[in-house]
Amino acid sequence: MSNSSLTQDQPLFSALSLRPELLQALSAVHYEQMTPIQAESASAILQGRDLVAQAQTGSGKTAAFAIGILNKLEISLFETQALVICPTRELSDQVAEEIQRLASALANTRVLTLCGGKPMHDQLNSLKREPHVVVGTPGRLKKHLEKGTLNISGVQTLVLDEADRMLDMGFYDDIMSILDRTSSRRQTLLFSATYPTEISSISQAIQRDPVEVKVAASDTTGPIDQEFFFAKEEQKLEALYRAMGKYQPDNAIIFCNRKSHVQQLCDTLNQAGYHARALHGDLDQRERDEAILLFANKSVSLLIATDVAARGLDIDALSAVINYDITPDPENHVHRIGRTGRAGLNGLAITLVDPNEVHRVQAIEQFMQTEFKIGELQAYDRDDSPIPTPETRTLQLSAGKKDKIRPGDIVGALTASAELSKDDIGKIKVQAKVAFVAIAYSKAKIALKILTEERIKKQKVKARIIH
Repeated sequence: MSNSSLTQDQPLFSALSLRPELLQALSAVHYEQMTPIQAESASAILQGRDLVAQAQTGSGKTAAFAIGILNKLEISLFETQALVICPTRELSDQVAEEIQRLASALANTRVLTLCGGKPMHDQLNSLKREPHVVVGTPGRLKKHLEKGTLNISGVQTLVLDEADRMLDMGFYDDIMSILDRTSSRRQTLLFSATYPTEISSISQAIQRDPVEVKVAASDTTGPIDQEFFFAKEEQKLEALYRAMGKYQPDNAIIFCNRKSHVQQLCDTLNQAGYHARALHGDLDQRERDEAILLFANKSVSLLIATDVAARGLDIDALSAVINYDITPDPENHVHRIGRTGRAGLNGLAITLVDPNEVHRVQAIEQFMQTEFKIGELQAYDRDDSPIPTPETRTLQLSAGKKDKIRPGDIVGALTASAELSKDDIGKIKVQAKVAFVAIAYSKAKIALKILTEERIKKQKVKARIIH
């Protein structure tokens, strides 16, 4: 999360007693002012205190605990010194990437993700040399512990990220069995978007005199325009078309309460000519990763998701959140809409309300201590003009970090001729064995031709456009 939009009275990272290499890395990624969660938790984390913090996705909490982990890491000691447990692979990947980014100036720091959906063989090879930091999901971490392939007895800092969601997903027993393998002298940092009674209970069971920090969603987002509209269940699809016609969002996450509704709505929208992807628990890991990548790259404009699947997503410049199904949990509503209005931008949240669900709106009003007017969408709101194409198309390359490929190598290959410029190239993500690059929509076939014909670092790579 960029800190560039914060007000001038926010404290600076440079005021913290951090190792010079870490301050250098923070400066390199333009982290200058602290976000509220970073400012309120920094002292406790750096002092080695236990912490229980309530903060939304996008609040900067990952950097808050990453800084604490990296500041006391002994790079010359090759054992696992920090463990971060996350509910999903998607969040694990985001957390690991942020830690690696902040560790850029700390030479030879090893950060490893251990999640389901990835080959066990590759993970076993990576574990032959102990990583300094492990980020993973409870099930896969427990499996490695049972196999004896992961040693966490030397863990000094343990983080439970999105703890409320892990408890919702039934991971309590797995978490407790993992914690049994760590030292009782460890520092335990617990982060949660909501604060149900179960969070208080697990805190009492695993922490010592924790510092408590709570950052309201309003402290981490810009102004969000909330619009509620009546829509009977059988009229919701038409209401959605009208809402998108009225507000014309460039991109949007559309929330449904059930996995079956997510897939049905996604299929319907694609048949209507929209560019949408589904994100729910019944998809395999490759499909989930691809959906998130395409949406983040602006290669699809609509992401239809359940709350569980979308937990931990932090998308830059999200135009709108649309609650196709209103959530029965007011805290969850706040968590959903907090994904828009980031980085100082205005946000938009649209909620469709069946007349039988007005009590859910009232619960949200009570929780947020405000009042909302429920309006009506009109037939003339619908826009039947051609649906705009996405900004980019995403290409997948058959080479990655193991082939010594870096983002700069991909840019160099694409711009070697005059057919493409750097302005035509969007986000680049290089993984172990593959890489992805977003290309301006109208230039994607040119990029595909270049990558198919040219060599990258003297290597021939295969490329394809992801549909």
